[in-house]
Amino acid sequence: MLATDSDPIVAIATAPGRGGIGVVRVSAGRAGTAAAEALMHALTGQALASRHAHYVPFLDGNGEALDRGIALYFPAPNSYTGEHVVELQGHGGPIVLQLVLQRCIEVGRGFGLRLAEPGEFTRRAFLNDKLDLAQAEAVADLIEASTEAAVRSAGRSLEGAFSRDIHALVDDVVTLRMLVEATLDFPEEEIDFLEAADARGKLAHIRAQLDHVLSEARQGALLREGLAVVLAGQPNVGKSSLLNALAGAELAIVTPVAGTTRDKISQTIQIEGIPLHVIDTAGLRDTEDEVEKIGIERTWNEIGRADVVLHLLDARTGMTAEDHAIAARFPAGVPVVRVLNKTDLTDAAPAAATLALPDGGELCEVRLSAKQGDGIGLLRAELLRIAGWQADAQSVYLARERHLIALREAREHLGQASAHADQNAQALDLFAEELRLAQEALNSITGEFTSDDLLGVIFSRFCIGK
Repeated sequence: MLATDSDPIVAIATAPGRGGIGVVRVSAGRAGTAAAEALMHALTGQALASRHAHYVPFLDGNGEALDRGIALYFPAPNSYTGEHVVELQGHGGPIVLQLVLQRCIEVGRGFGLRLAEPGEFTRRAFLNDKLDLAQAEAVADLIEASTEAAVRSAGRSLEGAFSRDIHALVDDVVTLRMLVEATLDFPEEEIDFLEAADARGKLAHIRAQLDHVLSEARQGALLREGLAVVLAGQPNVGKSSLLNALAGAELAIVTPVAGTTRDKISQTIQIEGIPLHVIDTAGLRDTEDEVEKIGIERTWNEIGRADVVLHLLDARTGMTAEDHAIAARFPAGVPVVRVLNKTDLTDAAPAAATLALPDGGELCEVRLSAKQGDGIGLLRAELLRIAGWQADAQSVYLARERHLIALREAREHLGQASAHADQNAQALDLFAEELRLAQEALNSITGEFTSDDLLGVIFSRFCIGK
């Protein structure tokens, strides 16, 4: 813990701009009860009963009312930060809130009150064991959630669902470590002791549970980040029409003239709560037009960053030599869906099929009419499949990339532990070490083993006042 982590802090806790209500929050830190009482008396002219709402004036230095509102006092440890907290809830005008904030700083100058940094209130909650790190991150995720599914998943994480699963895994790893360490301490028992305790069975159970948690976390990360979906293909194959059909609005200009789209057009849509960042791009072709060349270069840049590429073709012609040349340039490892558009101009009905590729891989092909909206549901279903979405996602919790990295690291160490468990007694030291490393990786998710540098990065991304 840094020295500044116990400073008294104050901030406006509501969003910038005008609103019906604005909140100024103070956490007393090491100044404790004396600071809280001084603030209450100077700002409201009275002592405040614990955890009761008081309708009071907010006073300036001359005893004049700056505003009137609700004052609340939460004594430690029963507060958001675990410290003495005073909240002043008044009108949400930016000027009046600044005046109340400045008055708090004037009163608190004698005991070191300062403006809070971004995320510092939640950081205090973490450092004072009111929240673990996964729950603290869920606070920011709940504020930033852009879909209903993301809100519900962030709420599950804030309530501790993710943390409970991680703690259960850690407890199981610790139990297994105890068995292995006991065997190392009493080498005459050797492997017989571990076999009698079913160490391999316990390890297999832990690995299965970890795989389940990782699967849920992947879906949670998907809800948080979404997928970047790039529409690519030759000019005039209907990319802009498909963007409009997916978005349900006329976002892109659609004309029969090839090369109408010169620059990318982005729109975020939702499918089953998953954010899809759909990017319409310039048609790919050889051209002497300098503006169009720039648009095509940007198209390839977007394709290089895509999570999914929708390769659009004209259903009347199918794959042409130009389309094969375009497909050959797609980055390896990025899922590609071949979309044959304009089925309304053919005899073929909308359909989806999986095609076998010469290299042994597979590719999904969807036939649809973006203009008529026929077959759009098939494409949406394929995007959900690529995303790994499950219809029953009630148990999903919002996760971050660092959580996925830690879970994958733990899975790798448990895999190594399993390999050592199948060897002779001389491998027990390595078995024990891999279990220890797996435990550290899991603990880093909830913050039981986390560097100060990582804490600084995480909480600096919060809003001020939270």
